Parts: sequence; structure tokens; C-alpha cells
Amino acid sequence: MAKGANQKKKLFCILELLERESDELHPVSMQRILDCLERNGIAAERKSIYSDIEALQELGYDILLQKKEPKGYYLASRTFELAELKLLVDAVQASRFLSSGKSSQLIKKLEQFCSRHEAKQLQREVYVFDRVKSMNESIYYNVDKIHTAMGTNRMISFRYMEWGSERKLVPRRGGKRYRVSPYILTWAEENYYLAAYDEESGERRHYRVDKMDRIQLLEEERTHSEQFADRNAAVLSKKAFGMYDGDEVRVRLLLEKQLLGVVLDRFGTDIAFAERKDGMFEVGVDVLVSRQFYGWLFGVGGIRILAPDQVREEYRELVTKQAEMLSKE
Repeated sequence: MAKGANQKKKLFCILELLERESDELHPVSMQRILDCLERNGIAAERKSIYSDIEALQELGYDILLQKKEPKGYYLASRTFELAELKLLVDAVQASRFLSSGKSSQLIKKLEQFCSRHEAKQLQREVYVFDRVKSMNESIYYNVDKIHTAMGTNRMISFRYMEWGSERKLVPRRGGKRYRVSPYILTWAEENYYLAAYDEESGERRHYRVDKMDRIQLLEEERTHSEQFADRNAAVLSKKAFGMYDGDEVRVRLLLEKQLLGVVLDRFGTDIAFAERKDGMFEVGVDVLVSRQFYGWLFGVGGIRILAPDQVREEYRELVTKQAEMLSKE
């Protein structure tokens, strides 16, 4: 191997070139490797490059030699396959809770996991109807702070924001800070939610993370962990509508056959259901009963509440009240 200045950078330069420039359709020739090393002030001979490639292969890098035209070396496998990167880019583009600026930054970082030629295929736009990208850039860091609090078993405080008449976010309760014990972060209905125990109200509540402002980690340890002992994010997102809390109830529904798929999509395929002789389906689901649940029922249509009586009557009263309001117009 030729000796000279910057020899310690030699393997790194070769690897960086292969990561940035090579893929199966774009192998890097021996001459390009030598030219790259020369630009970086590294003297090298062809014979030494063979040894360097072997050293990188022994370190676990999947570097192959393509003998047909175009000839050269390329990195055959990477941390992510191109199809996986495309999937991640689509998810970032479609995420409502990420601002347009943050989406662009993340996609640029994902491009580093493929060659510059493949990176062009990641410049794609996913069109999601009725989606407004979040304007709150701080949500990216809010999630990190909440994870830190949960990982260190600490409470947090924050201001909770809402939209004002001037189309700007303003603090609720005159800016008074909320003090909560955070337990579960979940991504539901295109938003991040925090399930936490609120110290002032003494209740378990949900908060939209993009509306949490000026989060601070407190020294106090979290309280009331027993409130969340039997819960996890996946189960919570099935039972809750709009992440609004309510009393958990086993509800029995009667629905038309064509709506079974809608219910399975919402509650999961492990729910209990049975087909009746008349072709209708009876379904049993666990739900945190709230106005949002009733709104979902009304929007889907074709679903009746069979039990419990209290939930059925509450839904009937809500629909009747809405009908009376419309009749007064």
C-alpha cells in the first residue's frame, strides 16, 4: 500500500464514495475511486484499492464488483431498502402533525440512506385529501420532552392552547399552566395525543401534543400510575374517539352486513360478532363512551345500539335534541 499523508482517511473516503454514488445501476469504476482519493490528497495504487475493498467487506459492508458494463464496485445492501425509504417518505409527507418544513428536513435525512441517484426517487409528493399540515414546528421537540419525562418518571407542566377568533393559538385558562403525570403517547386520527393524569382535576385526560406549549420537566415524580396499568396505546386508540375520555362500556351493536368491514377497521378483527338469521350482525365492542363516539355512529349510519340501555337512551336523546335544533331554523 502506498504510504503518505491522510492514509487513515483512505477507507472512509472509499466507503463514503460508494454510499453516495453507487448502486446496482451506477457502479463506481476503479478510476473514479482513484480520482476521489487524489482529490482528498490521498496517494493510492490500484493494487491497494483491492485490499481496501476486501477490508471493508470483512467489516460487514456488502460491496460487489460488477464485471459487465458499466463495470465497477457498488454497495449492494444498506440499512434501508429503497422501497422501505419510499414508504417512510410517504408516511412523513402524509403526517398531519409534522409541518411542511420539518417534513422536508426529515426527507433530506432519509436521502442519506441511499445513493444520490436513488434519492431522486424519494422526491415525491403524497396527496392526502382534506389534510392541513401542522403549523406548530415545536411538536417535534414536544414529543421528545414527553418521552424524556416518561423515561425518567417525572411530571411535566405546560400551557394548553386553543384557536382564537383571530385565527391564532391562544392559551386556555389565561395561560395558567397544567401539571400532569404523562403516561401514554399515541398517534390517532392524524394527531399525537398524550394520555396523562391531571393533578388539578384529579382525572385521567388526553391532550393534543401540537397544542401543548412551553413544556417543562418538573422534579416531582409521576403519580397515579395505577390509572394506566391496564392500558396501552394500541388498545386506547381502538376504544377512544378523538382521544376523548369517557366511561369504558361494553356496547352491543346491530349493523348491516356491508358495515361489518367498517367496524372491524375501527375496532380490530379480534372483536366478537355473530350473524343473525335476518342477515344483520351483532357486534360487541369496548368503548370509551363520549359525544365523539355517538358522532361516529351517526356518521356511519346503519348501526343501532342494542345495549346497554343507558347508552342507547343517551344516544337517542342526543339525536332528538339535534333534530329539534334543526327544526327551529
